[in-house]
Amino acid sequence: MNQAAPRKKWRVIDGVLILDKPSGMTSNAALQAARRLHSAAKAGHTGTLDPMATGLLPVLFGEATKFSHMLLDADKTYRARLRLGINTSTADAEGEIVRERAVTSSEAEVLAACAQFLGEIEQVPPMYSALKHQGRALYDYARQGIEIAREARKVTIYELEVERIELPMVELCVRCSKGTYIRTLAEDIGEVLGCGAHLTALRRLATGPLSLESAVTLESLAELEEAARVARLLPPDSLLAHLPRLTLTDALEERFSHGNAVSCADLAAPRGEVRVYGATSFMGLGSVDDEGMLRAIRLVSTLQLSGDTNA
Repeated sequence: MNQAAPRKKWRVIDGVLILDKPSGMTSNAALQAARRLHSAAKAGHTGTLDPMATGLLPVLFGEATKFSHMLLDADKTYRARLRLGINTSTADAEGEIVRERAVTSSEAEVLAACAQFLGEIEQVPPMYSALKHQGRALYDYARQGIEIAREARKVTIYELEVERIELPMVELCVRCSKGTYIRTLAEDIGEVLGCGAHLTALRRLATGPLSLESAVTLESLAELEEAARVARLLPPDSLLAHLPRLTLTDALEERFSHGNAVSCADLAAPRGEVRVYGATSFMGLGSVDDEGMLRAIRLVSTLQLSGDTNA
């Protein structure tokens, strides 16, 4: 009689893994693979990458998941490759060709068209997206051939650098606000040029303060010993490194750890959101009002296998 395989033993572990997601894998599949390698009891990611896309996918373990909103709301940087002259059903290379037009634009016209998208713009989200309509993702409707009316949304393109033009291919580096669809940007540039376009490659280079430079692939991670894998994790408070640090006295630490508001008037605390520390460890995210009262936004429990950011 065959014996059942032993069940996976999950453990409590806290930290941030800077993962380089491969093409052809969903963000959730990448998350689950990283979770298994770390045997992490709790995990989440901070913003989906399309299966075709590669690059930065921060994976959060344990207490770090409490601060996922910091990266969901952060600016993103991408390198994108556009193919002019062809529109597809999904606005990327995974869709079916729905229209072809001749590419007659010059390099100067391509540069001028791209420059029109700098600053605050409006985008209509694509049908092949995870946005919800009546509780269902838009891509569910799209796969059934159902078109749902979508309202345009304001997003901001902070930087748009044309890195290479080899018509009909164009490569861009884009730094943008949350909610920006690079597939839609590609289509819209194509329409300005009068020939259409779709995305053939996309790589996320940065999310907020995190960059691809410190990322690791799943293959490389799998080759590491357990201790080396843990050493790749950033502490949960790395997600808040852009905020001022506030260290509490012992008396304030005790009250704040139970979720009580505390007065920081004697600590010259900065106003607004702060990352809060006790004598020896990171405690969580708080906010200081104009009267110097500190209130908890997110508190952490005891952190496992991770330290704090001392800067």
